[in-house]
Amino acid sequence: MARIPSWLGRATAQATPIEAKSYPSTTAYMIPAGQAVWMRRDTVKFADEGYRRNVIAHRAVAMIATAAASVPWKLSERRARVTRMLDAHPLLTLLSNPNPLQGGTELCEALFAHRLIAGNSYLHAIGPKDGAPLELHVLRPDRVAIIPGQGGIPKAYRYTIDSRSVDIGVDAITGQSRMLHLKAFHPLDDWYGLSPMEAAAYSIDQHNQCSAWNQALLQNGARPSGALMVKAGEGKAGTLTETQYGRLKSQLDEQFSGAMNAGRPLLLEGGLEWKEMSLNPKDMDFINIKHSSARDVALAFGVPPQLLGIPGDNTYANLKEARMALWEQTIIPLLQSVTDALNNWLVPMFDTSLTLSLDQDAIPIFAEKRDAYWERISNADFLSADEKRKLLGIGDGK
Repeated sequence: MARIPSWLGRATAQATPIEAKSYPSTTAYMIPAGQAVWMRRDTVKFADEGYRRNVIAHRAVAMIATAAASVPWKLSERRARVTRMLDAHPLLTLLSNPNPLQGGTELCEALFAHRLIAGNSYLHAIGPKDGAPLELHVLRPDRVAIIPGQGGIPKAYRYTIDSRSVDIGVDAITGQSRMLHLKAFHPLDDWYGLSPMEAAAYSIDQHNQCSAWNQALLQNGARPSGALMVKAGEGKAGTLTETQYGRLKSQLDEQFSGAMNAGRPLLLEGGLEWKEMSLNPKDMDFINIKHSSARDVALAFGVPPQLLGIPGDNTYANLKEARMALWEQTIIPLLQSVTDALNNWLVPMFDTSLTLSLDQDAIPIFAEKRDAYWERISNADFLSADEKRKLLGIGDGK
């Protein structure tokens, strides 16, 4: 039986656990306050059928989340119109060591992966009520429900395991909370985000069905191998008694099925005749359907098909261009949205003069592009040295 984690118990020591109740599923934010709104989609099924069982969806999520989590953050401080970079700060320490069980990269990977799978991810800050947090924890989206408040602002986030729940409150005026909810845009839901996994659900089902079909073909010699015909005499068809049919079926299953019995000769008697049969998988366009479904899944996550080993869709001239497109169109926008959310939620808990940003110079794929930009700025004779430094991000131009 799952229990409420000790870290959540410490964070909600003053809160009274409540019994989880079932409420109608709705998306309207005018629902009466105090009723938890659960997601209509099945996050557990997305995680199981999509991430756990589908190789394309799994690889797409892992590729994006791992790459995004590898990018370090930079912290700057602006005081008296002077901005300086900070190499050490309690905020950077917290992001590097968020809790006793996870490092910063592992926590970020879970944060990004949950958003890609469920469309929502939750980050819970542990620490003094009015001070800087001491720990950060990622919560499973399927265990979190939103309790609507007034004016479209949540009243609380309800975390439930088994039959026990705790509420993490939200300030009704400022909307501030010790819970950060990161969600993808959803045009029809006021509280929860739209997962790429949901958009790709039909294609994932198709791909999984193709894999199951392929497995069945392999287990049966990659085609229906043949049929036993019963001859009664003079070329006429005959029949078997129930006893004869059962004995024949038992012998075929025990002596001629499975890898250990491959190639064993079949001994026929009593008017039985073997007739070869074949069913070409191409007749059902099996391979094309599987590749088409895989491309649709990759498209939903914003991953070029070449990077997932899907043939027949070479949109980019080479893998380098495909990797660049993945970073520019998918990973960097995801990172920027999370960075903006952290600047609004986490950074003010430490100091309002701080700003968190991405260290894009640490991304190897951008090295060539960055060198070309520096060369263009360096050769711009119409710019002063201070202006060049400002454009390059190494000074304020003063």
